[in-house]
This record gives sequence, C-alpha cells and structure tokens, in this order.
Amino acid sequence: MPSVFDKKIFNGEVFQAYIETIPNPSRNELIKSRAIRPRPDLAKAMADQAGGNYLTTALKGLISNSKPQNYDGSTNIQSNKTATFKHSRVVVGRSNAWTEDDFSYDVTGGHDFLEDIAEQISEYWDEVDQNTIISILKGVFKMADAEGAKFVEAHTYDVTAVSNSEGKLGHMDATSLNSAIQKACGDNKGKFSLALMHSVVATNLENLKLFGYLKYTDKNGVERDLALGTLNGRLVLVDDAMPTVEGEGGETVYTTYVLGDGAIEYTDCGAKVPYEVDRDPSTNGGQDTLYSRQRKCFAPFGISFTNKFMASLSPTDDELENGVNWELVSSMNEDEREYISHKTIPIAQILSLG
Repeated sequence: MPSVFDKKIFNGEVFQAYIETIPNPSRNELIKSRAIRPRPDLAKAMADQAGGNYLTTALKGLISNSKPQNYDGSTNIQSNKTATFKHSRVVVGRSNAWTEDDFSYDVTGGHDFLEDIAEQISEYWDEVDQNTIISILKGVFKMADAEGAKFVEAHTYDVTAVSNSEGKLGHMDATSLNSAIQKACGDNKGKFSLALMHSVVATNLENLKLFGYLKYTDKNGVERDLALGTLNGRLVLVDDAMPTVEGEGGETVYTTYVLGDGAIEYTDCGAKVPYEVDRDPSTNGGQDTLYSRQRKCFAPFGISFTNKFMASLSPTDDELENGVNWELVSSMNEDEREYISHKTIPIAQILSLG
C-alpha cells in the first residue's frame, strides 16, 4: 500500500472511512449508554443557514403541569395554552495536524504509518469530544442567573461534609448516586444512565466492592479492563480529566457528573475537508503533514448556549466553561418568559472528597 502521506494518491474520504473502522471499545460503550442522543437531522439546518455555527430549535411545551378542572355540569371549562420553548446550540470547531519526516520512513525500513496514524487520530478526537462535553458541563454548573442558580442548587449533591456508611468523611458510598439523581429529578431519576468520575472516586468505590470495571477481549484474545464500569446498575466512564478543585481545608474536591438518556444531543456537522495532506520536499529533507478538522455540536437538553461571550465563530473551552454563556431553555414569548422545568433535565453533579 502506498504511504498515506503521498499527496498524489491520498484520498480523504477513504482515509476517514478507514478511521471509522478502527475498534475503540470505550467509544462504543459510551454510545450504548444512551446519554448521547444523535441529532443528524440538525446538520443540514446548520449548513443551510448563514454562518452555520449557531442554531435555535423549537422545543414543545408539556401539558402535564396544567391543573384539571371540575366537571360538574355548571362550571365553565377554561382552555390552557402550551408554551413553545427555544433551545439554542453552538457548533464547536477543532483542528490539528501531524508531520512525518521522510527520513523516519527510511530508517524504519519503509514502515507504512497508515494504521498507526488512523488509530491515534480516532482516539485523539474521542478524547477531544469527551473534553468538550466536560467543558460544557463545567459551564452549565456555573450558571449564575436566577433560574440557572436554582438548577445548579437542585442538581448538585454535595457530600464533602458528610460521613459515608463506612464513617469516612466526604466520600461517596452505595447511596450517593441514587440520592443525587433523586434530588435532581425526583420521580424522573430512572432516566439517568451514565456517570463520569475521576479514578480516585472510582477506586474508592471499587474498594467498597460497589464498582466493577467492564472488560473486553482484544484481537489477540487477551482480556483487558476498559475505562468503564458499573455502579448501581449504571454505566460509569472513568476519566482523570474530571474537574477537581481545592477545598477550604486544602483537600481535593472531585466532581462526578451523572447523565440521563438523551442528556446531550450530538450533531456531527462535518468540515469541507476533514482530512488532507501537504507535501514539503525541503524541510528536514522532505516531510508530509496530515491535517484534520471537525465541527461538532454537543447540546445539553433543556439548556441553551447564549453566545454572550464568544470571540469567534467557534467557542473555546474557556468560553464553554463560562456560566454566562448558558441558561435554561425558555419560551419564545419574551414578554411572559417561562422556563423549562429543571426536573426534565437529566444532568446532575456529585461533589466528594473521594
């Protein structure tokens, strides 16, 4: 097979298709968690509108909160209206590039780096996407407006000052997850299906025999641990990129995020040229650079991106983590603004010391 870096024969579509066939157990399990809901239907809407980086969609109101009236033959029936809510989302664009020297090819006996590059890029973009979601969740839990603050309070379960069932201060135990999702969504807690936590928290729960890692068998028949496990019947993704802050006493406070079915709506908006190579025959005796680009939208259900503080057409991680850029989904009628019930949003966080 000719080298992937031969500019004359490189086919970006074939290369992308090849990347998508590379096994990635963590990614596959994450998709099966149901926390991320694909919305490919929105890709065309974003492409059709000017700019294509910001989209507001309609969210239907519910009739379940309207109070029934007495039907006694003498009382007039009063009609109700349902509010239509607006849900705004932003496209996150990211790019990167990697260079290989001709001399590396020469000294390795003509080794073809196609498979190595494909595997690394696939895992790299998975990590980028996961970090993007974490940045979004950080921003969501920094909402400071009146309605946003109510959401943050109701959907945060803080055990840092509470002794667990083992008598350990600030540590999660068998009841923490269940209590957190009940506090957030009440009788809707059954929607929660995925937790994201730091390895320190996962290890402590593993020591209590509450948490177990999932396994997979690689192509050589060797069974390996995934960075995935289960807790209280829910999938857990272990990632040391989870937020940590220093507590008042100098201790480390860990954040665990819990997501429900469809908590994050995902749209792959695509880039005009996702992959391409460029040949430089001079530098270092000759080198080829592979460029990669992506545009994706991760929209938390029931929470809008306001783009109040965004310097360009794609938000940075810092801008995603800015609470001012997030607010609860509200009605189209600005004069009588109505906000979505926070109990319908299956997103929660647990603060613990381990």
